[in-house]
Amino acid sequence: MAITVALINMKGGVGKSTLAVNIAWHFAAYTKWNKRVLVADLDPQFNASQYMLGTQQYENIIKEKRPTMWNVFEQYTRTPNVSSKKLIPDEVTHRVIKWSDSNYIDLIPSQLELSNSVKSSKGPMHEYLSRLLKKLDDKYDLIVIDCAPTESILTIAAYMASDYILIPVKPEYLSTIGMPLLGESLTIFAEQYNRQPVEVAGIVFNGTTNYSPEEITAKREVRKLAKEKTWYVFKNEIPYSRSYPKGAREGKPIFWTSYARSEQALSFRNFANEFAERISL
Repeated sequence: MAITVALINMKGGVGKSTLAVNIAWHFAAYTKWNKRVLVADLDPQFNASQYMLGTQQYENIIKEKRPTMWNVFEQYTRTPNVSSKKLIPDEVTHRVIKWSDSNYIDLIPSQLELSNSVKSSKGPMHEYLSRLLKKLDDKYDLIVIDCAPTESILTIAAYMASDYILIPVKPEYLSTIGMPLLGESLTIFAEQYNRQPVEVAGIVFNGTTNYSPEEITAKREVRKLAKEKTWYVFKNEIPYSRSYPKGAREGKPIFWTSYARSEQALSFRNFANEFAERISL
């Protein structure tokens, strides 16, 4: 059965999409892991989709009206140009790269129109993603959900579908204030739907620079809140590097990005291995 992890922070700009894509590549590409990975892009800004597919391939999917995450949430409506029949699960996944039957990466791409689905809840929309992923469960070892930074029906859908939550945080003031909002969101979800709260795999400091004193202060505040919530804080941090946006342009993970320093790839690998332990991958 696949382990499903949602990357969430109620603050944008913390590097969720870049982190989600690099996690997928790490566990599929490294021979130590050789995992079958699916990335589910639940963000209407579709950054993860463009990173993984490249601009041209992504635009082809949209022009050809091939199924995306939008269709997952609109499949039971009579919206113009959207089929009212149920989606065949395999139709909505797009192959990114395959090495063998035991390791590959697939993507459920997003598109801007997904934001329209947020505005009006039709039926049990919060369950649609979970239902779809259950049908795909035997095809993957790991499913990574890249979430939007604002709370909506899409957030509830991510909670419903996930085994774990991973919280990327940039150690700066505006990024850390989104954490209490996330804690409250998880609590309300558990109460509203009479479920156990989704387990938090941990908080990872992303884009660290060791800038003092702001970064030190921000980390202290995060650790204090994490202790109150009994949330784990990863020992391994992900340092800031210009190679991450360069990798996004090239469509490559940090360990294959041209001229990326080896210590950057090593830092990410150390985090990813710790992450694997936390979710028992």
